[in-house]
Amino acid sequence: MTRNEHTDGDREEEPSLDELREEIEDIDREIVELIARRTYVADSVAQVKADRGLPTTDEGQEERVMERAGRNADHFDVDSNLVKAVFRLLIELNKVEQRESR
Repeated sequence: MTRNEHTDGDREEEPSLDELREEIEDIDREIVELIARRTYVADSVAQVKADRGLPTTDEGQEERVMERAGRNADHFDVDSNLVKAVFRLLIELNKVEQRESR
């Protein structure tokens, strides 16, 4: 049901600006939590690579991540260029951390 539809003749109450901002604040916290989780796992990947003498950069894997990001963006009807830009930044940050930890 859309915000403008009526239920039993009563108009659904739209969320207030404060409520919407609070929801964005919650989402932002979740995004940061997910970035932290991703960074932790990427650090574990870096350790496995170091233990096995593998290079820091895996262009094939990076390409798969970007393709997956684009598909997910399309699935959720979000601008794929924006999503890919975010993922490029995450990948670059992880690569810098991997290089610095070696």
